Amino acid sequence: MVATAPGLSYADPYALAVVFVGVAVFAAIGALSHEKDRAFSASLIYLVLGLAAAVGIEALDVGWIDPIDDAEIFEHASELAVIVALFATGLKLERELTVRGWSNVLRLLLVAMPLTIGAIALFGGVVMGLSAGAAIALGAMLAPTDPVLAGDIGVGPPGDEEEREPNFSITGEAGLNDGLGIPFLLLGAAIATDGSLVDWLLADALYGVLGGLAIGAALGRAVAALAVPLRNRRLLASELDGWLAMATVLLIYGAAEVASVYGFLAAFAGGVAFRRYEHTHEYNRSVHDGAEVVEKFGELALILLLGSSLTLAGLEVPGVEGWLLAPLLLLLIRPAAVLLSLVGTGEPPGHRLFVAWFGVRGIGSLYYAAVAVGLGVFTTVEERTLFWTVAAVVIVSILVHGITGAPLGRRWLGERRAPT
Repeated sequence: MVATAPGLSYADPYALAVVFVGVAVFAAIGALSHEKDRAFSASLIYLVLGLAAAVGIEALDVGWIDPIDDAEIFEHASELAVIVALFATGLKLERELTVRGWSNVLRLLLVAMPLTIGAIALFGGVVMGLSAGAAIALGAMLAPTDPVLAGDIGVGPPGDEEEREPNFSITGEAGLNDGLGIPFLLLGAAIATDGSLVDWLLADALYGVLGGLAIGAALGRAVAALAVPLRNRRLLASELDGWLAMATVLLIYGAAEVASVYGFLAAFAGGVAFRRYEHTHEYNRSVHDGAEVVEKFGELALILLLGSSLTLAGLEVPGVEGWLLAPLLLLLIRPAAVLLSLVGTGEPPGHRLFVAWFGVRGIGSLYYAAVAVGLGVFTTVEERTLFWTVAAVVIVSILVHGITGAPLGRRWLGERRAPT
């Protein structure tokens, strides 16, 4: 401890870090308070704080986390934030599980997502000079929308409002496509290592996806079936409702990982199944609120971690081509893929534009980038290019979506709830 060391030591890096964390938490409390009344998102505030930290780290010349050498830290930190967000997202959704009810979401997953992956992979291979495997991996990292950063433009908490379009489509897409990105990432890895595509299809695609959904649904309903009666008999304290979310999502995700299926899909399916055990039960709201608190502070931690890890050398890695991918994805690839997938749905033009524009990239993409580095199947140059290109797109997405959320939401949705 600095205070017990002999002599005086001013501006100790550890002490400064503690002060910064305190400031960051204060800022988070302020950013999350009355968030819906502001024209910009809380994530934008976190990014600015992270950038300020990066400047301080550079000025003090202290050692800090390297996104490539310490990719495992990024992986596990983002992993926790995403699974909690996915479980909370599942808890929001009450719509009947029918093809008709979820048709827009299915279109976004089965049409828009593959088109997005293909377009990004084409750009990565032709323009950025990546190998086929790395280019597909880049598409897998950037195709999913983010359940954490997109939470404010989707469906509200249980019991808060009806599930309107296009907010339902945004929420359902974000809940599922994070888990569906991993098979494509593993496809890129398989191509990079000349692996068997049959094994990829059977194990990584079919078994991983179906197994994740099955385990999540079974455990989510089982926990609800146990917890709700105990709560009704007052055998579980109501003030601890929020902690049940953490216990449930860790159980579900851990079980999915043990079975070697996709934990992200399991976390979302678990939330959906928990909600469906007793739709109108007050437990759904309190469990969701507990998960949302963890989700929001996980968002803070990850964006601060990203911002504080930025260096001029790292931001130069993607080159002009990598930075060009950010506006190309947000302004052309995502909108074109979504608008094409929603042809014939009968949705008003404003609703389709809303979904096309608000494909927020964030913590899920950072997770995939860290996983890609950890796989060790791409060259060192490709690993750096993949991570820093994803970081560039996420930064741009936080900026432009954070600023345009409220005004464009009002323009395209009229009197409906405007996103923040």
